[in-house]
Amino acid sequence: MQPSVTLFGPLDAILGGQMEYVLLALAVINIGTRAFTYRQHVKQAEEDGADAISRNPIHAASNVVFVLAAFYYTTLHQHSGIVASVLVVGVFIADFFEFEARKVEARRGIDIERPKGAIGASLLALAYIAYLSLFFLVEGLVGRII
Repeated sequence: MQPSVTLFGPLDAILGGQMEYVLLALAVINIGTRAFTYRQHVKQAEEDGADAISRNPIHAASNVVFVLAAFYYTTLHQHSGIVASVLVVGVFIADFFEFEARKVEARRGIDIERPKGAIGASLLALAYIAYLSLFFLVEGLVGRII
């Protein structure tokens, strides 16, 4: 469904109907970069200590692109865009605090835990975005029930 109002002109024409799939891909990429970053933090803490733990620029970039894409989706579909944006901003905030938690764990000399809050937030965002983009797979079944 093409939006009736186009805020970004040519960008809306190119991405307008495919933005759900872009968000789905970004959600999966973000989860992958989080796993890579976690392994990097564990390695940095074991080898060089707490001061060596640094943000992964690829994961930081994927977070920023994910948030911007969710905000752009809000210009296309207001209701589902706001819900997706809130979930994606939650992922961003959870990632921010999970990084600080990894640094504290390394300073205290305890095992580096997985970023459980960020994983939970990203899975919730992934579930909602997958619902938006893959609804056509279950649309017939839902239509029969409702």
